[in-house]
Amino acid sequence: MSLLELRGISRHFGAIQALSDVTFSLEPGQVVGLMGDNGAGKSTLVKVIAGNFPPSHGEILIDGKPVHFSKPVDARAKGIEVVYQDLALCDNLTAAANVFLGREPRLGFGPVSILDHATMYRRAGDLFKELKSETRPRDLVRQMSGGQRQAVAIARTRLSEARLVIMDEPTASISVRQVAEVLDLIKRLSEHGIAVILISHRMPDIFTVADRVVVMRRGRKVADKKTEASSPEEVTGLITGAIAAA
Repeated sequence: MSLLELRGISRHFGAIQALSDVTFSLEPGQVVGLMGDNGAGKSTLVKVIAGNFPPSHGEILIDGKPVHFSKPVDARAKGIEVVYQDLALCDNLTAAANVFLGREPRLGFGPVSILDHATMYRRAGDLFKELKSETRPRDLVRQMSGGQRQAVAIARTRLSEARLVIMDEPTASISVRQVAEVLDLIKRLSEHGIAVILISHRMPDIFTVADRVVVMRRGRKVADKKTEASSPEEVTGLITGAIAAA
């Protein structure tokens, strides 16, 4: 049974048709590369999945059951997390504090309670170890590399026991070494049975970690196929319109 299934998803904003009849499914542990030019509908599709706004038409199913998201917290309750390009991290806090941001464990002493830093450091350390990241719980985020920052953002999704993680351009503007770190993190998620939707303009990233590639153009899905059955040249043609569909 599919973890996530989209059936005929459409979304319009007044006279603007942002998505038209998009259908695809995602299995647990599967990595799907979502590609398309600017304005192709990728962001709108992700926002529908993440509960930012409902589809105008169509149906979303989780574990084969229809769901209706009216806000992002509804999607998170079903195990859907988004790691946005800006990561939404606090540079002045430690890695552990960012992982637990808004969900900090506390120790109570009568009417007074304080943050349970020991638990935060221990649990964050376990998560980084699970992800095979060199990130340390006590390090300040502002001192971290791009790859380490991604590890913090991903560890936060692991804390919430996400079943599907949507990653928006995670390798943009980072070094080659850091790109390799991020791709390894995505592989770790997949190995733990967590599905990943990877939005990227970087063809090598998609063909390195994705099981399938979905290509959007002008709000429509024009391809959905295994990466091993496609090629960067074909995907480029699909994105630009040189190839109508595949």
